[in-house]
Amino acid sequence: MIRLAAAAFAASLIAAPALAEPVAFTVDKSHSTIFFSVDHLGFSTIHGHFATYDADIVLDEEDLANSKASVTIDVSSLDTFWDARTDHLKSADFLDVAQFPTATFVSTSFAQTGEDTVAVTGDLTLHGVTKEVVVDFAITKVGDNPMSNVHSIGFVGKTTLTRSDFGVGGYAPAVADEVPLRIDMELNQAK
Repeated sequence: MIRLAAAAFAASLIAAPALAEPVAFTVDKSHSTIFFSVDHLGFSTIHGHFATYDADIVLDEEDLANSKASVTIDVSSLDTFWDARTDHLKSADFLDVAQFPTATFVSTSFAQTGEDTVAVTGDLTLHGVTKEVVVDFAITKVGDNPMSNVHSIGFVGKTTLTRSDFGVGGYAPAVADEVPLRIDMELNQAK
């Protein structure tokens, strides 16, 4: 009787669906952007982006708490589409890319906040200063990419940084201290 029960239990484990595990994803950089905007004297809004970055992302779609992400941005890849302004932002007046060439974000938690929304909390290091930041993500689509037949996830992430918190508060408040940051990304499951 015990052997029969043990055999039935073993059979049920084999027949049970496998539990999802965290899976590595890569960023499709041809369809992804990290960009920001800054109010300039109340007259205009300046836009820019970081062209070069790397990300290590592991997602557990069944239990987001098991997910993790780390991103390294090449701050010298900043571009505001006006060379003189871009060079000034890279100078010691602002980001001082000669001394602080990279910014990093390392997640500390993922939390589901709605049906298609996730809050990712992590430590952002910028200009030699580390602060906790929460990025709110809206998932735009999950499924197999019809071009590549690879499982893909699209999302838009938003947060607002306070420049002076990171020692980059030059010309504030005339040039806004608050900088909205937006991340549009397409992730592909790693093979």
